Amino acid sequence: MLKRFAAYYKPHKKLFLLDMAAAFLISMCDLFYPMITRNIINIYVPQKMLNHLLIWAAVILGIYLIKCGLNYFIQYKGHVLGVRIQGDMRRDMFHHLQKLPFAFFDENKTGVIMSRLMNDLFDISELAHHGPENLFISTISLIGAFVMLSTINVWLALLLFLLIPPVVFFAVKTRKMMQDAFKESRTRVAEVNANVETSVSGIRVSRAYTSESHENAKFDEANESFKKVRGKAYRAMGIFHSGMTLLTDIMYLAVLAAGGLFFYYGKIDGGDFAAFILYTTSFIRPINNLVMIFEQIQNGMTGFTRFVEIMEVKPEEETGVTDPGVLKGDIRFENVSFHYGEDEDSKNIIDGLDLHIPAGRTVALVGPSGGGKTTLCHLIPRFYETVSGSISVDGMDIKDISRYGLRRNIGMVAQDVFLFGGTIKENIAYGNLDATDEEIEEAAKRANIHDYIMTLENGYDTQVGERGVKLSGGQKQRISIARVFLKNPPILILDEATSALDNATEMLIQQSLEQLAKGRTTLVVAHRLSTIKNADEIIVLTADGIAERGNHEQLIEKDGIYAGLYKYQFRQ
Repeated sequence: MLKRFAAYYKPHKKLFLLDMAAAFLISMCDLFYPMITRNIINIYVPQKMLNHLLIWAAVILGIYLIKCGLNYFIQYKGHVLGVRIQGDMRRDMFHHLQKLPFAFFDENKTGVIMSRLMNDLFDISELAHHGPENLFISTISLIGAFVMLSTINVWLALLLFLLIPPVVFFAVKTRKMMQDAFKESRTRVAEVNANVETSVSGIRVSRAYTSESHENAKFDEANESFKKVRGKAYRAMGIFHSGMTLLTDIMYLAVLAAGGLFFYYGKIDGGDFAAFILYTTSFIRPINNLVMIFEQIQNGMTGFTRFVEIMEVKPEEETGVTDPGVLKGDIRFENVSFHYGEDEDSKNIIDGLDLHIPAGRTVALVGPSGGGKTTLCHLIPRFYETVSGSISVDGMDIKDISRYGLRRNIGMVAQDVFLFGGTIKENIAYGNLDATDEEIEEAAKRANIHDYIMTLENGYDTQVGERGVKLSGGQKQRISIARVFLKNPPILILDEATSALDNATEMLIQQSLEQLAKGRTTLVVAHRLSTIKNADEIIVLTADGIAERGNHEQLIEKDGIYAGLYKYQFRQ
């Protein structure tokens, strides 16, 4: 764990070494002061050496000024170092998240992921700065103070040294309790964040159903849980702080009493006694510093542990190495089975499916919910991997094709359209980030959204709001269609693309979709059967597999499941 943490210092080695050098010089400054004080008490004052007294007083002032400059550097550049390391970790986590399988996001709440990405890593930046620096300063101060104490009186130095093991023992015993408490606290913070993210995203639903009190109750429950756990963490921290303060106070008292006896019996003089007390302070101060920053260290290491947990989640295995270029779109399923999760005993959603979709053909999937229609669409771009069987495109197993190369050839329009925060132009351009303004406008025209965009005050530079909240469902859907026009893929997947729209809007968008499907291999999932009457083939998919297949006229004539669904929808 520490080795992995230390690796993040490597790109910032120069700044880190400068920070450590500044910390070393501060430690040296602290070691000079007691010795100068000793000489002033023992020599310069008794012998009335005024010049020496003034010179060394000026030297002490100079040391203080140097310390001031060094402390400024540590506070400024040291925190910059921490922020840079934090930024590197956040970058690595975000890039890693982009590679994780869809199953990870099925199991983890968005708010929890955001908490790990933002809150946990903020505390790591403080640890990255203060951890090595304080450890280094404390080590130098402890060793230097012990050496200087030994030059004054070795027996007093040994007494002080013998008092350290009880302090270390107590710190080790209470550290585990603090670590567990703070880790649980982190989990509760993530849950509160997830609760807020869900409630804010669904604010319109909660208002529509007048369920504000229910949302408040859910949040209050999560918040109370967090407060209890945080209180438990602070209780552990209180035990640690109070115990460590008591032990260091006992150390100081023991040295003061023993040093007083040594002075009383003439084993040391007044200057030695004063220097010894000052060096004892220098000896105990690093221990107190570690006590003061222990919460920070604990927070940081807990955050780093949670960071590592994410980083150790295995990304999607890139088994494919082939870049297929532009595919024709001939898709074939051979004995394909699939279920969600890793439990081998789970019931298959798709079981032994055989299906061939010739290039350039439009195939529609209909049937009851739970039959695996959307799941089948997600298997083609390898959002999930098949449990058994194979899927091939143009005769190539999709597991032998790189995910990037495969997905570059697939365009998707779903019922639940996701628009990114930004402008209309930026959202359309997601289909091809290198597209020109003219190409973006042409895609919008083909999606029948250009004329509406031009009525807006800022045109294509209009902000869509979070998740496209400023646009209607039909407008968002047409932007997603324009996005696919711009991508221009040979394979098109339409998953309930118009089911959430009114009839008038559906008719307009259906025209756009029909134009989009021309010349492409198109797989359509639909509940509104009016939208798929012209499909080359319609497949009725149930929990038991393919129940019926054929074109619209053939299935109506067969008078089976499809005909029943069609007659029910158009019974008026």
